[in-house]
Amino acid sequence: MKNILKTCFFLIIIIFSTEKSYSEETIRLTSGEWAPYLSEKLKHNGIVGRILKEAFALEGIEVKISFFPWKRAYSEAKKGKYDGTAVWLKKTEREKAFYFSEPVIEEQHVFFHLKSYPFKWNAFEDLENHRVGGLLGFSYGPTFDAVIKSGEVKMRRVATDIQAFEMLLKERIQVYPQELNVGYDALYRNFLIGETQLITHHPKPFHVDFSYLLLSKKIERNKHLIKIFNKNFKRLKESGDIDQYFKEARQGK
Repeated sequence: MKNILKTCFFLIIIIFSTEKSYSEETIRLTSGEWAPYLSEKLKHNGIVGRILKEAFALEGIEVKISFFPWKRAYSEAKKGKYDGTAVWLKKTEREKAFYFSEPVIEEQHVFFHLKSYPFKWNAFEDLENHRVGGLLGFSYGPTFDAVIKSGEVKMRRVATDIQAFEMLLKERIQVYPQELNVGYDALYRNFLIGETQLITHHPKPFHVDFSYLLLSKKIERNKHLIKIFNKNFKRLKESGDIDQYFKEARQGK
């Protein structure tokens, strides 16, 4: 009887110590500035930041997001210096290094340009004679990425949306590709009303796709953590919480 009680006692200690260590677990992620979805300056680190934090919080896991230029954000996570990075489009070479979550958000990428600039396009080849801006380390979808890589379309890359829109206003570039909500958020937060009114976007998206949380395959626990995120992300989505996060973000809450 004493042996049984002793065994039960030790099992209880193991269970509680395991729960304690698990509840104190932290996952460290990288990201680039991508308001309103991800930003060091926004409450909850943006809409996606809130989704990530709330999903892992359901298991008592804290999320800490460090912000870098996009290229470095990806590189640091790929090296395993951080647990992962958010959020990215799916590409074959990325799947070799990372576990991909369920789709977190749907992106709609468009071309921004000055209203005074008569920009029209039907195929990426139409951009050949335009001065195109872009972000360092940023993917614009497999088709456009391939056209840029081939040199058919030359892209002048900078570190931030602010720099890109400044170049657009000064006519150093003529076209700037960016996700629709991200582009307008950058304009409204960082430029005068008179400046934002000079800029519009072409109504035809050049890329519509989902973006994902990536967790490094160099870190053993991540195979389990990605399953945790997927399970809890589904719970948040089905409960309507994620729709509420977007609503509150639009209201500035």
